Amino acid sequence: MHRFYADPMLSDERCFFLNADDTVHAVKVLRMQQGDRAEIISGGQRFLAAVESTAGDRTEFLPVSLLPSTEPAVSFTLFQGLPKGDKMDWIAQKATELGAVRIVPVFFSRCIVRLAAKDARKKQERWQKIAREAGKQSGRCRIPEVTLPVSVSDMCSLFSALDQVAVPWEECPDGGPLSFVRRHPSVSSLGIVIGPEGGISAEEMAVLSGYGAEPVTLGKRILRTETAGLASLSVFSALYGEME
Repeated sequence: MHRFYADPMLSDERCFFLNADDTVHAVKVLRMQQGDRAEIISGGQRFLAAVESTAGDRTEFLPVSLLPSTEPAVSFTLFQGLPKGDKMDWIAQKATELGAVRIVPVFFSRCIVRLAAKDARKKQERWQKIAREAGKQSGRCRIPEVTLPVSVSDMCSLFSALDQVAVPWEECPDGGPLSFVRRHPSVSSLGIVIGPEGGISAEEMAVLSGYGAEPVTLGKRILRTETAGLASLSVFSALYGEME
């Protein structure tokens, strides 16, 4: 079934409108007509809805029934050390599919990439667009927020809003995600901190620990930065019952 996000500026719980771009896709590409049904996501909820009108540059849907939510019970925030190249595109897409509600790029001391403010804004807009498309494809009820890159200190200031923060770190001698979940069996929000290609320095790990973040190991092999975050989201989702 076709899936669309309703335009939040025009829609409410009684009727849903698509924006101009989605209207072109629905009407010109998919040839949708009055009565055709689609999945519409609006206000954090999923609906089965039927086309009411395709007049002008807006397509109107009316709700038929409410569908179950696809959002995880645990709110995952991925703090991702800013990688080089286009790896962040991949991370934004896959982290959205895996249920992250927020993706925060972070400038660690070992980051190779340094962005000027103008370039950072352009990158953030691109990542947000990628997250929206990934959310549509995967049926997310909420599009994750992808923020502008932040410093380590600014990242740490966000920890207080989370129940727990885990830091997969290659220098952690023991205690993986299973041990972490056993220590914290019930959380509503979890931050996952991933270092860049060069990793997280011992000094930075000490700072993170001072803010309550806990290092964990992901096993004997060292994962690439674009792999570590996605592996962590997957394993923590499974251990907290999100994949049952």
